[in-house]
Amino acid sequence: AADKIRLIPQDFLAELCEQIMQHLNHKIPGINTAELCQRIQTSGVDINIGDLAKIANTLSFLFSTAARNNLSTEELVTTLGSGVSTLPKHAVQVIRHVWNEQGKAIAVSEDAGNMATVGQFVDMKWKLGVAMSSDTCRSLKYPYVTVTLKVADPSGQITDKSFEMTIPQFKNFFRQFKEMASVLETV
Repeated sequence: AADKIRLIPQDFLAELCEQIMQHLNHKIPGINTAELCQRIQTSGVDINIGDLAKIANTLSFLFSTAARNNLSTEELVTTLGSGVSTLPKHAVQVIRHVWNEQGKAIAVSEDAGNMATVGQFVDMKWKLGVAMSSDTCRSLKYPYVTVTLKVADPSGQITDKSFEMTIPQFKNFFRQFKEMASVLETV
């Protein structure tokens, strides 16, 4: 990650660090690395989403570990300088600034080390479609529902998960949601 962080311009790195801090403070459900990666690539930097996700995970680990150990800004910068693969100067400056501004605000609970291993729901989109024909059947007229769930994994990376359902599957899905809603009303 230290090699790839050199590629990211300072303003984008600052934005990534800000999003990570907001995620660690539970203000946003995750970091939209796909959107940020696209903007970085549009600016002319050759980086892929996998590398950006590794950088985000590394920075998230760095900030959460620094919070758990109650590190001051200077202690964090000194620790970064003593690493095996040294970070570029612009990255250290960004980390120093973000940590100095927001580091003390990270809510470190007693179980911060035991973070949940499940994702967090962010958004859902759906569409109804009809398959008109295929190479083996000229007249299908087969309705289906496509659902796309936007989920933040425990590290904060936001991903889309899409799936299709037949109408009977969708009716079962809907029935289960109605059951959940009625149970929630009793709580």
